[in-house]
Amino acid sequence: MEFPQYRRYKNGMSYFKILNDSEFVEYKKEGNSIAKYPLKAAILPDRNLILDMLHNPEPYWDVIEEAEFLLFTRDSNHAT
Repeated sequence: MEFPQYRRYKNGMSYFKILNDSEFVEYKKEGNSIAKYPLKAAILPDRNLILDMLHNPEPYWDVIEEAEFLLFTRDSNHAT
């Protein structure tokens, strides 16, 4: 599998850039801004979350292209 991979929650409020099988960055819409939350898996539940995003996205995530991710995060320069 090539990285990065991109996902979004079905509700469109959070987008994910999966950097590898143990790290991702979540960009979450909060009010009028986008917050950035990096996560490095240190415990099994975090590793399982990443594996689910990569291999079993239904019913929680949509697999998206980089262009859609970039469109959502273009205002992330103002993220908290």
